[in-house]
Amino acid sequence: MPTVIDFNGDDDFYPGGTIYSNPKDPSHFLSLGRHVDVYFPPRKRSRVSAPFVFSLDGFEQKKKKASIEVLPDECLFEIFRRLPGGQEKSACACVSKRWLMLLSGIHRDELCSKRSTVSLKPEERLISNEADEPLECKKKVGVVASNGNELISETEDQGIESDGYLSRCLEGKKATDIRLAAIAVGTGSRGGLGKLSIRGSNSSRGVTNLGLGAIARGCPSLRVLSLWNVFSIGDEGLLEVANGCPLLEKLDLCQCPAISNKALLAIAKNCPNLTSLTVESCSNIGNEGLQAVGQCCPSLKSISVKDCPLIGDQGIASLFSSASYVLTKVKLQALNITDVSLAVIGHYGKAVTDLVLTGLQNVSERGFWVMGNGHGLQKLKSLTVTSCQGVTDLGLEAVGKGCPNLTQFCLRKCAFLSDNGLVSFAKAAGSLESLQLQECHRITQFGFFGALVNCGAKLKALALVNCLGIKDVNLGLPLLSPCKSLRSLSVQNCPGFGNASLAILGKLCPHLQHLDLSGLHGITDAGFLLLLESCESDLVKVNLSNCVNLTDKVVSTMAKLHGWTLELLNLDGCRKITDVSLVAIAENCLLLSDLNVSNCAITDYGISVLACAKKLNLQILSVSGCSLISDKSLPFLGKLGQTLLGLNLQHCNGISSSKVDLLVEQLWRCDILF
Repeated sequence: MPTVIDFNGDDDFYPGGTIYSNPKDPSHFLSLGRHVDVYFPPRKRSRVSAPFVFSLDGFEQKKKKASIEVLPDECLFEIFRRLPGGQEKSACACVSKRWLMLLSGIHRDELCSKRSTVSLKPEERLISNEADEPLECKKKVGVVASNGNELISETEDQGIESDGYLSRCLEGKKATDIRLAAIAVGTGSRGGLGKLSIRGSNSSRGVTNLGLGAIARGCPSLRVLSLWNVFSIGDEGLLEVANGCPLLEKLDLCQCPAISNKALLAIAKNCPNLTSLTVESCSNIGNEGLQAVGQCCPSLKSISVKDCPLIGDQGIASLFSSASYVLTKVKLQALNITDVSLAVIGHYGKAVTDLVLTGLQNVSERGFWVMGNGHGLQKLKSLTVTSCQGVTDLGLEAVGKGCPNLTQFCLRKCAFLSDNGLVSFAKAAGSLESLQLQECHRITQFGFFGALVNCGAKLKALALVNCLGIKDVNLGLPLLSPCKSLRSLSVQNCPGFGNASLAILGKLCPHLQHLDLSGLHGITDAGFLLLLESCESDLVKVNLSNCVNLTDKVVSTMAKLHGWTLELLNLDGCRKITDVSLVAIAENCLLLSDLNVSNCAITDYGISVLACAKKLNLQILSVSGCSLISDKSLPFLGKLGQTLLGLNLQHCNGISSSKVDLLVEQLWRCDILF
């Protein structure tokens, strides 16, 4: 210390010599104070740390803020990659955007592990000089012991893979690179990021390859990645994911025009655990990408391709020929494929259990016929065909014969299918359990009842939706054997379906439990009562919404015959239903948990009857649009609220909002819509 102060050679601070007569005078030194976060031994005097500026008149001490921000990025990088844990990283990331982006740019292979000493006495930490020297980056650090006591403990390496159970979803304006960088830095020490969904993007500062690269570097445990409507992410970002996330299992790409085959090739080569791939509206992904996925992903089980103009028969054929023994779920929609692709599916789809074909305009009758006769779809259990003009009677019959284990079949908007094809398919598909027909306008009563009779003894559910070809005529059918296996029947919005059809259904389906007749304006009390009388089993769920011609007589009869098993009853839009029905429900329907009497002619009296029922245990009640209900019902609704979990009071003009606010405070466990 004296040497430093007495220095007065050629390299003096000031060439004219010292300006003080006694440089050792203690008054020339200033104290830093206790607020400065710097450690000095207590027996030494504090010294000025700020630079001195000298002038002829004297010197001035100019205080400058000491900041680590003056360090270049290279130095900060060396500091950050030596941080001991995730909490320290998160704390540093909160300092500034610059620090956050630097931290998110550190790859797991660039992290350094340090030995931390754990001892009671400071002198015991000095085991050897090696403990104080910087160590090379290793994946694991050993334990050093001295005198039988463990003094240096092993620290966790920051590159060790986490479980990856965390899930994050960014939508719209929240989807930015800054948020992705924060997720990459913050989730590493909290279990690891396993699922990431990005839907939409900020128009001004949205997600780019930079943000996705941060995820790739900081989240090696990522298993599920979904990118929807992200135009600014291209191949570069997905290439980083392929290199940094080898555990990726599910990839969902929707409306990502900047992603091409190059990225898909990298994913296929570096992510062998990929089991599910969805590609939708990606204009630059073609046959080459699908071919690589089929060849390099031995665990691929699910594939969905929609509206990709560059994908054709070559890509589908390569995919199925390579992954024929593992691919179980396939969805093809709005593609430029022909009969060749369906022929390949019918031959190589040996493991396919679920198949969805939608909007294949270039596929003809021959394609479905060849697919059915390929004898490769032996394990197919679920088949959905929508808006395919190639579905005809001949092709559908071949599919029924070629898929012996088919249990679920859904046919939508297939205009060329007639009654003969439907009946032939029902005869061939002996294992069918569920059949749904929607907007198949050439299907008439002959096809509907013919399929019902010929589907075999395994059919459990039958649905007919928006089929305009159904006409309520007296068919004069001979005595047919009933379908005793059918448990669920749904006929929705078929204007020609009336009482005569209900009478036939009652005879053919005596063991119904779930009944949906919503939107059938042609049925009346007479037809529905015939159906109730034919039911040998007890109804559990009944939907009669918008059956405008049904009255209280139907509800009263149903409550008496099936009230002890009825759990759900929907009477929405049945304007002839009054308080009489509620009285019958309160007396007989002890297990009813879901009741919808919206837009009905019920009053305050009906609500009071429900509230006074001793054994009624309603959980969901909807009285939306009931204009005859007033504030007088609120005390009774409060009483019902002891068991209610959901209450719909929308468009009830007779109830004041102030009263509803009080009800909301009272029924704090119940979700109330008003």
